Amino acid sequence: MPKGYIIAHITVEDAESYRKYAEGAAPAQKKYGARILARGGRSEALEGTSRPRNVILEFDTYEQARDYYNSPEYQAARVHRIGKSSGDFLLLEGV
Repeated sequence: MPKGYIIAHITVEDAESYRKYAEGAAPAQKKYGARILARGGRSEALEGTSRPRNVILEFDTYEQARDYYNSPEYQAARVHRIGKSSGDFLLLEGV
């Protein structure tokens, strides 16, 4: 069964709120079996636009990744990010 990935490209406008978001998301990541493949660190746009923060989460399945994002635990953490950062979040099925 193909793995699932959540890929986020983020610009943080309020570091304190984003810290609360990240802390709140951690228990949901553990509950849904997320593996952090990339978080922050060095990046550069080879084509198109880039954002300063990039995150890749890997899950055992596409459905598990979607369940994580839609979970009450993640949605409770997400409120700290909304309006305090901007970005793009993608749900992607692996091969």
